[in-house]
Amino acid sequence: MKTQVAGILILAALATAGGARAQLGLGGGLPSLGLPQTAPLSPEIRTTPTVRTPKVARPPRATKEVLQPQTASGVAPVPDLAAGGIAGALEAAGAPTALAGEVLDTAGSYAERAREVLRAHADVIEADDQGRPVVRGEVMGLGVTPQGLAAARAAGFQVRSQERVPGLDLAAVVLVPPPGMPAIEAMRRLRALDPAGRYDFNHLYFESGAAASDAAPARLAGDASGRGLRIGLVDGSAAADPPALARTPMVQRAFAPGGARVTAHATAIASLLAGTGAGFQGAAPGATLYVADVYGPTPTGGSALAVVRALGWLAQARTPVVNISLVGPPNALLAAAVAALVAKGHVVVAAVGNDGPGAGPLYPAAYPGVVAVTGVDTRRRVLPEAGRGAYVGFAAPGADMLAAAPGGGLSGVRGTSFAAPLVAGRLAQLLAAPEPAGAQRVVAALEREATDLGARGRDPVYGRGLVAFDLAVRPAGLARR
Repeated sequence: MKTQVAGILILAALATAGGARAQLGLGGGLPSLGLPQTAPLSPEIRTTPTVRTPKVARPPRATKEVLQPQTASGVAPVPDLAAGGIAGALEAAGAPTALAGEVLDTAGSYAERAREVLRAHADVIEADDQGRPVVRGEVMGLGVTPQGLAAARAAGFQVRSQERVPGLDLAAVVLVPPPGMPAIEAMRRLRALDPAGRYDFNHLYFESGAAASDAAPARLAGDASGRGLRIGLVDGSAAADPPALARTPMVQRAFAPGGARVTAHATAIASLLAGTGAGFQGAAPGATLYVADVYGPTPTGGSALAVVRALGWLAQARTPVVNISLVGPPNALLAAAVAALVAKGHVVVAAVGNDGPGAGPLYPAAYPGVVAVTGVDTRRRVLPEAGRGAYVGFAAPGADMLAAAPGGGLSGVRGTSFAAPLVAGRLAQLLAAPEPAGAQRVVAALEREATDLGARGRDPVYGRGLVAFDLAVRPAGLARR
C-alpha cells in the first residue's frame, strides 16, 4: 500500500471480507507435526550483544494512518461498523489528512489470512468443517488410550508421532488418515471409533498485526528496567541486528524440521517486550527473551502442535509471562496446553486479533485465564479492526508507534499484536517467577493501574482499561494526546 487511497480501500475490504491481508506474508511454517517421537527439536540459540543474525529483506512500506477526532471527554466514540464498514466509519468521523510519520497497516485479519493460505497452498493445507485452515493429512489426539489407537490403526490410520509434551505433561498423538481421506471425514471417523477420545484438527495460527519499514525517527519512551527478568515469546525468530535489540539477551529455539526463520513480526514484538537503545525502549528493557519459533520456512507454519510444543518449552524455562501475538480458532490440544500453563502460575498474554468487532472470539486470547489485549491509537480510541468480547482484559497502544525491524532501524506497526507485548512486559516487571497466586496478584495490580475507558467498569471493548500508554515509542512529530 503506497497511498492513502489504497489504505482506505484496504479498510473497506476489512469490513466486507473480514480484514485486510498482512504485509508480511505468512511467516513460513513449522510442520513440527511431522516429527517422529524421537526426532530432536532445534537446539537453543543464545543471542548476546555481540551476535548478529543475517540481514533480511524489509517488508514493504505501508500507507499513512488516518486518525480519529477526539470528543470533549477525551475519548473518541467507537465507530459503528454495522453500516458502511471501517472506511465509512472513518469518513463519518471526519478523519483528517494523515500526519507525517504515521503509518497504517490493517493487516492481521485471521479470516483473510485463512483464505489466502487455502488458495495458495492447497497441496499441504486444507479446510476444517468451518472452513478454517489445517495441516493436510494430519489429525491430532489428546490423551488417546491404547484401545483408541488400536481402533484407529484398524481403520487404516497411521501414527505419525506420539509424545508427551515436556513441561506440560500432555500426551499428544498425530494420526495420518487413509490415503485420499479429507480431514473432515477423518475427524468424523475417529470420533465415531473412539467417542471417549479427544481429537481435533491441526489448525494454523497467524500473526495479529504487521510492520512497515522506513518510519520516522523516534524518541525514548519509559525508564523501567527488565534486567534479570525472563519473558517468553511464541512467534517467529527475532533478528538480533537491530540496534534496539543489540543489548537484549535472547534464547531462541525452532519447533519444526525446517528450522528457524527471522520475521519482521517477531522482531517487532521482541523489541516492544525488551528492546533498548538510542531513541527506543521496550516495556521491560534488557529482559532475557525466550523466543519460540513456531513458523520457520514452510507453508504450514503456526500449527497448533508447534505452539503447544513451544508452550511446553517455555514452561520448562520457567518464563513467568508468555506473549502470544497469534490468533486462530479454538483447538482441543491448544486449550489443554494453555490451561496447564496457567495452572502452573504462568501469565499468558495474547492479542485479541484484527477481524473487527463483528467477528467471533479468536484464540488463545479467548481461553479462560488468558490476559487478552486489544489496541488503541494516540487518542485512546480502540482500533476499528480490533476484536471485542467479554474476554478482553486490557487495552494498550496498538498503532501510531514504532518497533525494531530486521536489518536495523525502526518500523511503523499497527495491530493488536503490538499492544500485547506492552502489557506482557509490564506484567513481567511484577512477576519474578511462575506462581498461581502471584499471577492473580499481578493481574489485579495491573487493573488498579488501568485507566477506565468506554463503559464504566470492565467492558467488551477496552476490558479492564488502558495500560502502558506511555510505553509506546511514537514517530517524531506525532504528539501524544
